Amino acid sequence: MTNMKRSILYPTVIVLVLCAAPLLISAAKIGEAAPEFSAAASNGKTLRLSDYHGKYVVLEWHNNGCPYVGKQYKSGNMQRMQKQWTGQGVVWFTILSSAPGKQGYVTASEENDYLAKMQAAPTAALLDSTGEIGHLYDAKTSPQMVVINPQGVVIYDGAIDDKPTTDLNDVPGATNYVSLALEQAMAGKQVATPATRPYGCSVKY
Repeated sequence: MTNMKRSILYPTVIVLVLCAAPLLISAAKIGEAAPEFSAAASNGKTLRLSDYHGKYVVLEWHNNGCPYVGKQYKSGNMQRMQKQWTGQGVVWFTILSSAPGKQGYVTASEENDYLAKMQAAPTAALLDSTGEIGHLYDAKTSPQMVVINPQGVVIYDGAIDDKPTTDLNDVPGATNYVSLALEQAMAGKQVATPATRPYGCSVKY
């Protein structure tokens, strides 16, 4: 290979490697360590996942303009779950990964107003407008739910339940995968359904 060819080829290879680098970052997988993250919350604090090692953590992807999310909040189901599980020591993060200008994007004050209006009770609402956390967990829909155990391992990832509709009447008879995962794990059992196909509106990165 001539020096001229090398001088052309090597920069090209470096560019290709750098462009591919984001693709080499592994997303969260069932049975593996949950990727670390930090984010600003709507309450003004900066929170890190590692600060909650030793506790169960639920991640809830949220978009207040999505009717599938609306189903869970207008029925009161999501708020009931938040209150039930945080009351048992579970950390619950509502995550907003919508980019500025897209459906579901809100400022901190707008999110705080929404939480108050809906009487929601997550531990915190994390503002992820860059999509960093969403991509770490390969979040595809709102709502999408992830459960992390006290050892920092992902034990559930997928839909909130088995009723992929926007009908509020479907909530009472639904099998809630998140609550089942927490109940089984807390009882020392294997999570029977560790992964399901998430449903809802696409995350608006």
